[in-house]
Amino acid sequence: MYAIIQTGSEQIRVAPGDEIAVQKVEGEANTDIVLDKVLLVSDNGKVVVGRPYVAGARVKAEIVKTEKDDKILVFGPAPKKAIRKLKGHRQLMTTLKIKEIIGG
Repeated sequence: MYAIIQTGSEQIRVAPGDEIAVQKVEGEANTDIVLDKVLLVSDNGKVVVGRPYVAGARVKAEIVKTEKDDKILVFGPAPKKAIRKLKGHRQLMTTLKIKEIIGG
């Protein structure tokens, strides 16, 4: 059994037992959350596709930890000028452990 969920600006394929890294989700470590933006659910070859979400489908997950991701560098030169800016960014990421997929 697997599902495709939407969290933040990403769509991720998940199955029970998976650990995934997503953009920051509010909550403390070792607490359960419910993700209700489920786009697709597949169970033993039976596929249910939502329009845009599957009615009644939810994914239960546990927050493992929240930490900063690796630094990415953003370079922005100004055209026709001698101005160059180099900035770094570290996105806050939350690691989720998928417990179960309900519904569909």
